Formats: sequence, C-alpha cells, structure tokens
Amino acid sequence: MASVHTTLRSQGLVRPRQGRLLAGVCAGLGRRFGLDANVARLLFVLVLLVIPGSQLLIYPVLWLLMPSEDDAYPGL
Repeated sequence: MASVHTTLRSQGLVRPRQGRLLAGVCAGLGRRFGLDANVARLLFVLVLLVIPGSQLLIYPVLWLLMPSEDDAYPGL
C-alpha cells in the first residue's frame, strides 16, 4: 500500500485537507486535472450513473488508495 500511496502522491493525486465534502476524493481528482472541485464532483456522479453499481466500489477504493495531503508519514 505504501508504494501505491507514493506513486499517487508523485503524480499529484492526493486528497486535499481543504474543500472536502466526504473524503476529498473528487476534490483531489479535480485539483489533479485542473478542475473546480464541484465540476469534478458532477463529472464523477455522471460517470457513476453510466456505470450502474460502481459507485459502491469506486469511491471507497479511491479513498483507500489516494493518500491524504497532510499525512505525517507519506509512505504509509
């Protein structure tokens, strides 16, 4: 898991501390791709509507895989 966090952190995929609604996944995706957090949330919901049932899997997986911006131990 540490290598996944390190890889995602190096690519700029982190969950920011500011602007979170739940876990900060959409805010982190928006920041990474240069979108406003609300636009990223809307796109995320639209994609999830196209792929039924995926919302129960994708968000929690991204929550686990994306490191928090303020992790005291970035490798964990």
